[in-house]
Amino acid sequence: MPPTPFHLAIQVRDIDEAREFYGEKLGFPEGRSSDHWIDFNVFGHQVVTHLNPALGRNGSVQAIANPVDGHGVPVPHFGVVLTFEDWERFAEQTRQVIDRFIIEPYVRFQGQPGEQGTLFFSDPSGNALEFKGFRDIDSELFAR
Repeated sequence: MPPTPFHLAIQVRDIDEAREFYGEKLGFPEGRSSDHWIDFNVFGHQVVTHLNPALGRNGSVQAIANPVDGHGVPVPHFGVVLTFEDWERFAEQTRQVIDRFIIEPYVRFQGQPGEQGTLFFSDPSGNALEFKGFRDIDSELFAR
């Protein structure tokens, strides 16, 4: 079955802050919105930021970290799988606008099945994002 766009709804502490981060900083086009939510086009996928006032103005979504390839990978996290060339461009773009990476852009599992570029950062509400890049998505995404 060919890939189809996914839909993901996440909680944020402030709608205007989410608009600035996802729309202005990362450059993801905005779709429909209200005072309580915004749709963003994240590489063709629908990510919806929903206001959760219980987080508070300085609150953060809770996460844990699991060890992967010598790094603490945040859980939960979400993101998009890109071609390696698109990932390299996105990594360079994010270096210009992200103040602090959870995991700096690098290539993990070098020389092994599933070799991939990866990077992790959080939005202002603490939602962790990962973007991956593969040289051959079809053969490497689920490689063992």
